Amino acid sequence: MIANKEKNIKLLKILKGQIEGIIKMCEEDRYCIEVSNQILASRSILKKVNLDILRGHFSHCVKESLINGDEKDRDEKIEEVISVMNKILK
Repeated sequence: MIANKEKNIKLLKILKGQIEGIIKMCEEDRYCIEVSNQILASRSILKKVNLDILRGHFSHCVKESLINGDEKDRDEKIEEVISVMNKILK
């Protein structure tokens, strides 16, 4: 379940426009720092959306598994979360 689905889709559409803008900036040989700043802004949106999606996963999928799932299901959910956290922390 994706929390704040409409909000996240809106942010991702903004991101799509930013990426298209970054491509155009590169094609136009724009100043490196300007391009870098746009890349950082894009990363910020991705982080924000990812955090919201993970929040929804914890509050719905993981919670449901801990309450109603069997031991295998709970272990799988925990391993999924550990795997994602490992990727985030790299």
